[in-house]
Amino acid sequence: MANIYDIRRYATAAFMVISLAIVVAFLYISNNIVNDLAEQERERMQIWADATKEIITAEDIEFPMSIITANSNIPVMLTDETSTIILDSRNFDLPDDSDPSSPANEKFLNAKLESLKKTNNVIHVALDDGSSQYVYYEDSSLLKKLNYFPYIQVTIMVVFILIVYFAVMSTKKAEQNKVWVGLSKETAHQLGTPISSLMAWMELLKSLGVDDDTVKEMNKDVDRLSTIASRFSKIGSRPNMETVDMNEVVAHSSSYMSTRISPHIKFSVDIDPNPAPVMMSAPLFEWVMENLIKNAVDAMSGSGSISVTTGREKERAFVEVADTGKGIARKNFKNVFNPGFTTKKRGWGLGLTLAKRIIEEYHGGKIFVKQSEPGVGTTFRIEFQMADPTSK
Repeated sequence: MANIYDIRRYATAAFMVISLAIVVAFLYISNNIVNDLAEQERERMQIWADATKEIITAEDIEFPMSIITANSNIPVMLTDETSTIILDSRNFDLPDDSDPSSPANEKFLNAKLESLKKTNNVIHVALDDGSSQYVYYEDSSLLKKLNYFPYIQVTIMVVFILIVYFAVMSTKKAEQNKVWVGLSKETAHQLGTPISSLMAWMELLKSLGVDDDTVKEMNKDVDRLSTIASRFSKIGSRPNMETVDMNEVVAHSSSYMSTRISPHIKFSVDIDPNPAPVMMSAPLFEWVMENLIKNAVDAMSGSGSISVTTGREKERAFVEVADTGKGIARKNFKNVFNPGFTTKKRGWGLGLTLAKRIIEEYHGGKIFVKQSEPGVGTTFRIEFQMADPTSK
């Protein structure tokens, strides 16, 4: 099952690379179109410059004048060798439309000339008398729009893809939640009947004179089944939250698990002496602790050590479960909480998924792999915001 997440990670990376390649290709093609259009505009300006030269030297100026007046979209100006603007500048958005020769327009055009000198949009016109003139022009409004259009289009595409992605993920998550709730409640329902039957059998065993110690131990297991059924029934419903000392809950769950661990595994518990009041559902949190400890046992080949540590940092209480098992690769630090992820030959890989749901969705806390190294061990950490001890 672990390969599912490797495949998904590689597929996501491949999708991102392909998407990036498509965007790059799209921008490359668009840029070529823009460059071609810019080259065409330069050719038009060259014709405009040639027409200007013809007006100066030719007797019949009707045709060159028609070329000059035909330009209605490319801003252009003509200057002499001293950078003095000659003839009327065309197609600029002047600040004063009522008077083309106003000081405001003159100042605007001179500033525009200085900015155009810093570009390549200039054409040298060599006159027959040895003097020179210069044609300066700006990109047309169409070309300017085309320069921005590819990026606008790519942005819209990315936004649309993100909206679709998050919509699909939200729908998928909602569907998964329904499956979780249905499976959990059905499990609790199915366990209810045999548990009730077992309780009746326990009473019968007592009446038949079966050894009290044996019946007592069997009762513990029946009670344990009842607790498990109760936990499953709480999934999907908002649990009753109350302020409890997290350290007491950790100590209780650790004590229960300590008698069910192989004697070849060293189990140590270090409880902070200071109280850690936390708003929680104690039965659900005990479920998480037992799950982490069982996973730690499964991570070791029959021997090793497990340590449970509690503490406080500022306004947060924490508990850490560390083992000397086979460890987790860094790439799987988040995957271990995904449904179906498991490195064991048996199991469905749902324990840590339920733990994450209980801690983060129901308690507003955090659960994560603090550190892990293959062949060395793993440390899981749970954090809670501490509550007011007087709150209910």
